[in-house]
Amino acid sequence: MIEYLQKSKHHTELHLTQFGIESCIPRHFHGPAVRDYYLLHYILEGRGSFEVGGTTYTLGKGQGFLICPGVVTYYEADASHPWTYCWVGFNGTLAEWLLKQAGLTLSSPILHYNSDDRLYRYIQMMDDSKKDFPRSRESRLNGLLYLMLSELVESGPVEPNSPKSVRSEVYVEKVLDLIEVNYAQKITMEDIAHAIGLNRSYLCSLFKQRMNTSIQDYLIRCRINKACEMMGNAELSIGDISRSVGYNDPLLFSKMFKKVKGLSPKHYRTELQTEAGD
Repeated sequence: MIEYLQKSKHHTELHLTQFGIESCIPRHFHGPAVRDYYLLHYILEGRGSFEVGGTTYTLGKGQGFLICPGVVTYYEADASHPWTYCWVGFNGTLAEWLLKQAGLTLSSPILHYNSDDRLYRYIQMMDDSKKDFPRSRESRLNGLLYLMLSELVESGPVEPNSPKSVRSEVYVEKVLDLIEVNYAQKITMEDIAHAIGLNRSYLCSLFKQRMNTSIQDYLIRCRINKACEMMGNAELSIGDISRSVGYNDPLLFSKMFKKVKGLSPKHYRTELQTEAGD
C-alpha cells in the first residue's frame, strides 16, 4: 500500500507527502538517490541495510531510519529475511525541529521504537481516512502525523542534564512564554509553578535572580502593558480592557494601572487621545 499526496497549500508547518506499507522481496533496494523531503521508515519485520554518509547500518524489527532532504542514501532488503516496513514522507518548517526533539538528525538517523504497534496503526489510520474523513482528510492526515512524531519524541533519547545556569534560563523562558499566552486568565503563582513543574518557592527565587523582578510583578506589568496597547481602540471601554487583561474587578485594575503607569486608566486614555490629536 502506498499513497502519494499533493502539496499542501495550508499546512506549511508540517504536511505529509506520502505514506505506505511494503513487504519487500529479497535484496529489493532504493538508490543511491536523494529526496527533497523527509522520509522516515519503520521496520515491522525482517532485516535490511541503510547507507548514508559512508556509514552502513544493519537494521531489524523495531528500528527505522531517517532520510533527510538533499542527502544521498541507499537501502536494501536482506537476502534471506527481507524487511517489511511502513513509512511517511513529510516536510514543513517544523519538520526538522520535531525530528530533532525525537533524537533524529542527519548525523543520528537511526530510530529505535519497540514500545508497541502504534506507528503501524497510525499508517493504517492514514489509509482509512480516505473513506472515513473525505471532507477533512488533509487535516486528519496532519493530525496523525503529529501524533506519530509525538510518539517518537516521547520515546526518544533523554537529553543529558544541562548546566544549572542553562536550565534556569529555560525555566525562566517557560514562565515568560506562559504569561505571554495566559496573562488574561486568572492565573496564580501555583498555576505557573505547576505548569513549569517546579516548586513555587524555588521557581520564584530563580525568576527573581534572572529577571530582577518577581513573577507577580512581571505578570502585573505584562497585563498593564497589554491594556495600554488596547487604550487606543475607542470601541473598548475601560471595563472591556480591564476584563481582557485578567482583571474582573475594575477598581483593582485601576489600582494596578496607576501603580505601574503613575496615572489612572481614564487619565492615561485622555493623554493618549490628546497626543493623537496633536
